[in-house]
Amino acid sequence: MLTTTDSERAAGTAHIEVVDLTMAYGSFVIQQNLNFSINRGDVFVIMGGSGCGKSTLLKIMIGLKSPARGQVIFNGESFWETEREDQEQMKRSFGTLFQAGALWSSMTLAENVALPLQQYTDLSGPQIREVCSYKLSLVGLAGFEDFYPSEISGGMKKRAGLARAMALDPEILFFDEPSAGLDPISSKLLDDLIIELKESLGTTVVVVTHELASIFSIANNSVFLDPKTKTQLATGDPRLLRDSDPNFDVRNFLNRGALHEDSTT
Repeated sequence: MLTTTDSERAAGTAHIEVVDLTMAYGSFVIQQNLNFSINRGDVFVIMGGSGCGKSTLLKIMIGLKSPARGQVIFNGESFWETEREDQEQMKRSFGTLFQAGALWSSMTLAENVALPLQQYTDLSGPQIREVCSYKLSLVGLAGFEDFYPSEISGGMKKRAGLARAMALDPEILFFDEPSAGLDPISSKLLDDLIIELKESLGTTVVVVTHELASIFSIANNSVFLDPKTKTQLATGDPRLLRDSDPNFDVRNFLNRGALHEDSTT
């Protein structure tokens, strides 16, 4: 497990770099000329209006889709320029929570969390059971090891999916619309959990979301993707972007469309 040191935080060590990235489906360009850095220990949000390519960018970052051009660099190593075997090794440092949780309905929560441990470690059955119980306790699901996904709420399913994403002690956690389908209280609890895990484990967190309450609650860094110009309009702390970014579209999005074109604040 990666532990972020205070010196690394102070230095702003780049954990992930996106360099000159273009995303496309065939000849149709989604986004182009993307350039941003994610520091160790950041909670980094990928944001923008509908259809701007947020989830596509996440797929490229976790290795599910190749870019049309450019690089995604982890710890100084370009993911898409390495051999397949090295890519698979790098993927083991990722944990991903997909929008629907993606739990196997025929398996208990403990069995779901156990899957990556069975595939990628040499731990014994009792050791795996112990790790599963610990990971579920981290997300507030102690005692739910033998429950099936159909027996728990939507918010609990998200937390169980997060426990599975954390099974291999990843350096980086990726979230695709974690608040989708949750009520406001469950969404807030999930936000609090993300912050708690980031602070206690030193994990770098990358989140795709358009939920402004979550963005301002959890993020210290971000990129804003624009569907009209098909490129990024801003990157940085979303609170600062909301209050003082020179681009009107960025400020207006982060102020829920409450600004007028001639507004300067």
